[in-house]
Amino acid sequence: MRKLFLLTAIAGIFAFTNVNAQKDAAMSGPKLGIGAEFAFPVGNFGDWAKFGVGGSLLYQHPVAPNLNLTANAGYLSIKAKDIIGGGTSGIIPVKVGARYFVAENFYVNGELGAAFSTETGGSTAFAYSPGLGIEFPVADKSSIDVGARYEGWSKNGTSSFIGLRAAFNFGL
Repeated sequence: MRKLFLLTAIAGIFAFTNVNAQKDAAMSGPKLGIGAEFAFPVGNFGDWAKFGVGGSLLYQHPVAPNLNLTANAGYLSIKAKDIIGGGTSGIIPVKVGARYFVAENFYVNGELGAAFSTETGGSTAFAYSPGLGIEFPVADKSSIDVGARYEGWSKNGTSSFIGLRAAFNFGL
């Protein structure tokens, strides 16, 4: 029984390795993704902000096996808590970074850039965001991208949130 289990496990490992070795068309080449963004403020930022919603465009360009450079721009509308009068604030984050696929569809990423306020008299903050996610191939050169990240905006203190992104990537 143990020998049968061992042989089955070895055969499974070889089969999985062979499947991973085949490169899916949806997972290779340059891609442009359009996505929905959700922000859940944490720390001091969570004291006055409820949540944020918005959208983004993310371009990926492969530079090495499993490594893509990224350029990301979007818009987030942050809803303030009622205790400070409610209302919303607009932010335009613009970032560049890298996405490394640690397994066939799973990735870790990091981005740096700026977050521009759309409010009158608003300022610009340094933006950084490490994260992780998964891409599901759905068609030739297309995939669904779901990711989570911690994002911080630094300017005279840090505003940070947990961000979720669900996107559709088009192969170019």
